[in-house]
Amino acid sequence: MKRNDRQRAIIELLVNQGEVGLDDLATRFAVSKMTIHRDLDELEGEGLLRKVRGGATIEASTQFESDFRFRERQGTEAKAAMAEAAMELVEPGMTVMVNDGSMAALLGRRLVQRAPLTIITNNAAVIDALRAEPGITLIALGGTYSAKFNAFFGTLTETALAGLRADLAFISSPAVSGLEAFHMDDAVVRAKRAMMASAVKRCLLVNHQRFDRTALHKLAVLDEFDTIITDEPPSAAARAAMDGAGLALTVADAKETEL
Repeated sequence: MKRNDRQRAIIELLVNQGEVGLDDLATRFAVSKMTIHRDLDELEGEGLLRKVRGGATIEASTQFESDFRFRERQGTEAKAAMAEAAMELVEPGMTVMVNDGSMAALLGRRLVQRAPLTIITNNAAVIDALRAEPGITLIALGGTYSAKFNAFFGTLTETALAGLRADLAFISSPAVSGLEAFHMDDAVVRAKRAMMASAVKRCLLVNHQRFDRTALHKLAVLDEFDTIITDEPPSAAARAAMDGAGLALTVADAKETEL
């Protein structure tokens, strides 16, 4: 098997399993551990995985988030459930901001159901999905394109957002710890904060598996959001912290949501 084919196969295993072992990969592809080490080094250099002791993972850490192309293929039922719950906040005629992320991309594609709407987004997947939709006024935010996040960031993005106002902003986060939300990338945090500052109401979208996690950069305190939506109840500790702060949490039911 050629190197590129082997590396694509490694990525497929990571998408399906979340993590892979060095020994298992060497056996599966009938190559040396050193060859697998080189493969993982190259893939890590491209930001596609994170090497750990004895293997590799695409699970998030304080400084790592997996590539958008992989995240959009994971947790589709949970994302669909959260999207349906989020749609209840949207009314025809609104101006809605949608941030980066695979969860937000799925939601963005469904917003046509509430047309007419004005959609402001830096999410390339949302831009592609909505640019030809009737009833949707699409404001695509410019900036520096990030393939890893499939979105636009930087000074141009933030400057544009400063001159706009929306009724509602959908913000996603890969980590919530206690009463704070986090993200591992500073440029992404700045764009999300700019959206929050330009919206009358804000909704946080977070998978239940991302509670009790932290990341390098603080994004927001949870009471900055009017609504928090997740797919399943988080841990007892996370729920107790939110209840103690008087924060309302909407739990979507993935089992009752059709994809």
